[in-house]
Amino acid sequence: MATLVDISPVRSHKGFVEIENLSVSFKRKGMRVEVLDSINLQFNSGEFSCLLGPSGCGKSTILNVIAGFIKPTSGCVFVDKQKIRTPGAERGFVFQQYSLLPWKTTLQNVEFGLKIRGMPKSERQELVNDYLNRVGLYKHRHSYPHQLSGGMQQRASIIRALVNSPSVLLMDEPFAALDAQTRQMMRELLLTIWGDLKTTVIFVTHDIEEAIFLSDRIFVMGFNPGNIKAKIDVFLERPRQIDSLLSPEFVKLNRQVFELIREETLKSMELD
Repeated sequence: MATLVDISPVRSHKGFVEIENLSVSFKRKGMRVEVLDSINLQFNSGEFSCLLGPSGCGKSTILNVIAGFIKPTSGCVFVDKQKIRTPGAERGFVFQQYSLLPWKTTLQNVEFGLKIRGMPKSERQELVNDYLNRVGLYKHRHSYPHQLSGGMQQRASIIRALVNSPSVLLMDEPFAALDAQTRQMMRELLLTIWGDLKTTVIFVTHDIEEAIFLSDRIFVMGFNPGNIKAKIDVFLERPRQIDSLLSPEFVKLNRQVFELIREETLKSMELD
């Protein structure tokens, strides 16, 4: 068992994200499709935010623009006042699909970014072993992805992103493929790690319960083209446990958000 190291000094006040007049359109079958229209958002440093909305409203597109994977049709995205033009190490990304390299062990996958950056082997392995300990994967450090469960693979994907100390962590429905019990355990684990590091997290989901449980603020998205329909502050006490789902405050928020999402879902059904 590796010795745990104190990761609290890794905390950063960086990670302030600004989106200004962001619009994105694509060509599809010779027609121009407006995906996002004049999005203006700010994500505060160390804040846990969720983008919530029905399928096709542009949640993942916003995430991909922040990551630098998609260029906006118009508008800009800034991280700590620096305009985003390409992907960068200060923005970690966790995908919905398990994205570990199949020919590398768990440890090799997690340390990959640190190795590329030139961190000495002894330093990076101490750091990686600490993160593996924190998510219960240390004894599986020499296992390959095909030998891990879905939840274990996502745990490895999350710490692979976090071990590089990004100021912003982008997460695109990372728990969607997991069973209900594993999904809730992963939410609680994520909040524990985030509580230590206070990285800015922008989390995409279509699950109302998940958004409320995780976030400080929820941005509910409208449909066709994607827009910000509502901004909702979540004042539930932290740390949050499964009992939080039963509190009157949680139930009230759930009902409020459900009505907002229902309106947009009905619109999308009418367009099909």
